[in-house]
Amino acid sequence: MGQKIIIDPVTRVEGHGKVTILLDDQHRVEDAFFHIVEFRGFERFVQGRPYWEAPVLVQRLCGICPVSHHLAAAKAIDQIAGLDPKDLTPTATKLRRLLHYGQILQSHALHFFYLASPDLLFGLDAEASKRNVVEVAIANKELARKGIQMRQFGQEIIKALAGKRIHGIMALPGGAHKTLKSEERDAFLLGKGVPSINTIISWLGEVLEFIKGYHETNASWLDYFANYPSGHLGMVNANGAMELYDGPLRAIDAQGKETLHIPATDYVNHFAEEVKPWSYLKFPYLKALGRENGWNRVGPLARMNVSKFITTPLADTERKLFQEYTDGKPNNMTMHTHWARLIEMLHCAEVIRDLLLDDAILGDDLRREGIQRQAGIGVIEAPRGTLIHHYEVDDKGMITRCNLIVSTTHNNEPMNRAVKWVAENVLDNRFEITEQMLNQVEIAIRAYDPCLSCATHALGKMPLYVELQDRRGNIIQTRTRS
Repeated sequence: MGQKIIIDPVTRVEGHGKVTILLDDQHRVEDAFFHIVEFRGFERFVQGRPYWEAPVLVQRLCGICPVSHHLAAAKAIDQIAGLDPKDLTPTATKLRRLLHYGQILQSHALHFFYLASPDLLFGLDAEASKRNVVEVAIANKELARKGIQMRQFGQEIIKALAGKRIHGIMALPGGAHKTLKSEERDAFLLGKGVPSINTIISWLGEVLEFIKGYHETNASWLDYFANYPSGHLGMVNANGAMELYDGPLRAIDAQGKETLHIPATDYVNHFAEEVKPWSYLKFPYLKALGRENGWNRVGPLARMNVSKFITTPLADTERKLFQEYTDGKPNNMTMHTHWARLIEMLHCAEVIRDLLLDDAILGDDLRREGIQRQAGIGVIEAPRGTLIHHYEVDDKGMITRCNLIVSTTHNNEPMNRAVKWVAENVLDNRFEITEQMLNQVEIAIRAYDPCLSCATHALGKMPLYVELQDRRGNIIQTRTRS
């Protein structure tokens, strides 16, 4: 008689999800699902609102990455206002980039130091009481301190530009509403109230040495855990370098063959989304390859794979070492995402330093105007991966249609594959549900840094409740973790 294991909710992610693992009569894994079970529907209730309100409204999708939604929506409404990215003033573009790179820096710091580092420092089988940032601070005080201050630095960049660390306002149609003050710039350059940007860069070099040493010591499980082939999708610039704010989209398959290279605003002609009855989270895929083969990972690991180089020198040196690990071939090892995330943090810090040294960010030429269009598409690389905002408006500028494909939606199929990999390799042929087994399912999901509120607009957290059932619904075993 088959059983069903339910993990609800998944912890140390943003939002609320549930995992179900189905076992057959011989206790072998039959299938595994990562469910997103709650829904609010931003795509519907922004309809009927003026398009210029979109950057303010949609950032309420999330308290973790509101800046990403703010800027993706802003890029879309620029087009509705009759302006393409090249039409904005240099000052407005650089201020938006500074905001964006500050956001990625703080979000990556949050994920690595607060959420993922317990998995790395304490291992796959650590007790639940050990898996938190407080225990990280006890075990490695300097690592925790630097992580907290790096996040603080990114948050202060956001506050200086948008007025608040969370849900601030910076972008408006055709540009930005404020510039950076010279004393604000000096604080970040010289380290007044926060570590200086050069200190942040130095710290990231130290953390990268830590993660490389960790990989060398723990390759036996990092290379093996949730390793499966996939496509990879990300933004690049005209020369093929990693790009996080504006550029074409590029995808490759698991062997490195290019499967897509298009202007980002042409996404609608190349992507489709499948709906499953057991989740509110859709499954995007490339139309040309079909549902079975057209899905891609997005995020730090994917961006390392699709880019040919990084434009900042320190990060590019680290990227070369990262790619040498797989002899230049695509890296499909899920746990290497954390390494890639730290390289991106270093790149962001280098870009932030260069922007802070550019006097253009102190300018007051902030906005351009154009002739209204009927649609706009904004695409950026959010911390978790490729983020798409698409709006259509009527003659009065009211939103008639909204489509959002967020990073976690792109990663839906990869996360389901990761869950199934863990189920097949850890839970198969075992009847008892152990804490260590459940933690490994979560580690596989957590590597993607999923933001379930962004992806499905879910809200709420509950204690972890696990239930083992037979196919008749009889409860055989339960576990609860608060």
